[in-house]
Amino acid sequence: MANPRGFLEVRRAPAPERPPQERVRDYAEIYGTLPEDELRHQASRCMDCGVPFCNNACPLGNLIPDWNDLARVGDWRRAIDQLHATNNFPEFTGLICPAPCESACVLDIDDDPVMIKQIEYWTINHAFEQGWVVPEPPETRTGRHVAVVGSGPAGMAAAAELNKVGHRVTVYERDEAPGGMMRFGVPDAKLEKWMIDRRIAILEQEGIEFRYNVEVGRDLPVERLRADHDAVVLAIGSRVERDLEMPGRDLDGVHLAMPYLYARNRWVAESQGRPAKHAPREISAAGRRVVVIGGGDTGMDCVSNALREGAEDVLLLDVYPEVPASGRYPNTPWPVQPRRLVTTYALEEGGERRFGRQVLGLEGTGGRVSHVVAREVTGESSRSLTPIEGSEFAIEADLVLIAVGFTGPEHAGLLDDLGIAYDRRGNVRAGSYATSVDGVFAAGDARVGASLIVTAIAEGRRCARVVEAALR
Repeated sequence: MANPRGFLEVRRAPAPERPPQERVRDYAEIYGTLPEDELRHQASRCMDCGVPFCNNACPLGNLIPDWNDLARVGDWRRAIDQLHATNNFPEFTGLICPAPCESACVLDIDDDPVMIKQIEYWTINHAFEQGWVVPEPPETRTGRHVAVVGSGPAGMAAAAELNKVGHRVTVYERDEAPGGMMRFGVPDAKLEKWMIDRRIAILEQEGIEFRYNVEVGRDLPVERLRADHDAVVLAIGSRVERDLEMPGRDLDGVHLAMPYLYARNRWVAESQGRPAKHAPREISAAGRRVVVIGGGDTGMDCVSNALREGAEDVLLLDVYPEVPASGRYPNTPWPVQPRRLVTTYALEEGGERRFGRQVLGLEGTGGRVSHVVAREVTGESSRSLTPIEGSEFAIEADLVLIAVGFTGPEHAGLLDDLGIAYDRRGNVRAGSYATSVDGVFAAGDARVGASLIVTAIAEGRRCARVVEAALR
């Protein structure tokens, strides 16, 4: 039973992080963990609510009150079993999930929420240290063979679940290493890539085959893919970035965010002796005045990378209004997850964010960008903006990075070759995970649009159940 006075007696402690002035000089992980005794005190703040909104807010349905109480009493072996019961990869979500569970914690109504992510991260780290996370290959095989296209969190989760029930699984990845956006979009400072490799090694020992540098639809024709497998799971993500049509978009020095982040992650991989697919395309922020358009996680990751490169200055322009002191906009009350945070890891490291700014166009000299032209606006989102008269301004910029979201999966090649039907937003139409093509299923961002890592893992797990039922 939970400590009925824990939330009254224990205040939330700050999650350990390396000092910003230190970590901005390298790409090592910035997050740490609390000592065990302190973490057990933090777990005692969980009230084991009669209606656990944290569980409801988590796309995986994590049994949060259960493993919080096991953490409180120090029963870490049972805690990791409860954690793995619903989440294949708690080491990833414990680091980079934005924690909708904490936003929905009942304590967050008028207090600080339980530090669920820190407890999750400590639990899985401890489990690895104790040798409790080991390969568990299936005892028998069904004789069925499933192809998973894409090795991001949705593809990894689908592969893991299908392998558990005895199907042979081959994962095809067009990049040189597994992880999808976790590897190539998320900076090492937030998620060091050895953590992905550690989990992949376990999945391989359980019998899953990973094939890299294979672009299905080009290197492997879709006819051969379908002939060689009894089912196909499409977990290719939402990789088409939303662009901005505006004057000056074609100037040199203006780039979408993903080419920049991919290049930086590959640069880090090469500097650490890890394989990279090719020499990174040179989009450098070193010594430049950088303007990032867009205030979400991708924009913040651009800020973080630019600071580490040694940018002269970094400015992020966000059309959203300034975050209220309460930390929530009126249209995102508890238990809804906030759309913006008062600060982030990237802003703590340097740079500046200006709210309520809409970019109108770009100006340049000699074919290269030199200024960003913008104005002040009011409104609750990018779809309800009202310009402030006479507020136009121009900012000097040598590098402009556009980070305003994603529009859907890539259609050309694999999806079009399969004859996949799309929904009105351009995602793969697969309401119950089965697509319009017999034997082909879809999961993750390719099906639901760009979302959270925790959603991707949940998608992969649920899709695997549908595939298993179809194969049986």
